[in-house]
Amino acid sequence: MIRPYATTLILMFTVYCLGCNSKGPSASDPNQITVGVAFETLQTEYWVAGFDAIKSELASRDIAVLEAIADGDPNRQLQQVKNFITRRVNGIILVPKDAKSCIPAIRAANAANIPIVLFNRPASETDAKSVAVQANNFEISKETVSFLIEQARKSGTKTKAMIVLGDLGDINAVGRRDGFEAAVQGNEEFIEVVARVPSEWNQEKAQAGVVNALQANPDIGLIFTSSDFLLPSIISALKAANKYHKFNEPGHVIMGGFDGDATAYQMLRDGYLDATGVQDVYFEAKASVQAVLDMRDGKDVEPLIQDPGFVIHRDNMEEKAASTWGANVQPAN
Repeated sequence: MIRPYATTLILMFTVYCLGCNSKGPSASDPNQITVGVAFETLQTEYWVAGFDAIKSELASRDIAVLEAIADGDPNRQLQQVKNFITRRVNGIILVPKDAKSCIPAIRAANAANIPIVLFNRPASETDAKSVAVQANNFEISKETVSFLIEQARKSGTKTKAMIVLGDLGDINAVGRRDGFEAAVQGNEEFIEVVARVPSEWNQEKAQAGVVNALQANPDIGLIFTSSDFLLPSIISALKAANKYHKFNEPGHVIMGGFDGDATAYQMLRDGYLDATGVQDVYFEAKASVQAVLDMRDGKDVEPLIQDPGFVIHRDNMEEKAASTWGANVQPAN
């Protein structure tokens, strides 16, 4: 599901300015606010959607943008943040590689008295000051899996289940795993978890793990993936086992995910996916920009702003489509 976005190749190695000339963001209008937006990667649909939503929100407020993509390199990202500081941005929105590697960048912003907001990935506990805007991974996952369990209960028999885990070095993946386990707890009469497949956010590892789990337990009837990003690998494994069927067909495996990407939305419409927990990228973009502006104005801002998200499924699909970012982009080929 990874896309070779052409613009990413350019952004990986440079920091450039939109809406301003080569002398810097304030050269044409010294009163214009400029925000630096630094993403660790644009290698999934969610990060691209978030990047675009933040830029759109900034543009709607007539705020200039400096952009940088670190291609997974925290050292490069630190240098990019320092470049933002040198160019005297008024705020920084950052997607870090992980919770720890971003702390030097936060400290650099603090030293320059520049507000910094972490988009979707908060920092580890530290005295460095930042605000994080993050999906409530635990609750969204718990609600999604609870919906899947309700579908499984309708069969009247105990259903074997699988979770495809994310990279457990990512706090988001941990929250999603814990939400899954919390939903299962107390429902052991209806659900038996027979496979916890590691993926480390890697398609090949996910596919191999799902294939092995289906071979060991060919009667698995429920799968939850910690990210919709991994759905193509799961689909391949299900097809190989002749278990990829729509919800109204015999042999359907109840399936749910997390993110709300374009593939998940299309699978929902086609009847293969039962539900997915949606990160509200539009809420998160707006909250990130507002937090930067509030901090710049000296207002108190909560250190963690949570996106409550929501679960989209067949029964509320039409109602929730407009808020589901994956409904507004094309699925990866």
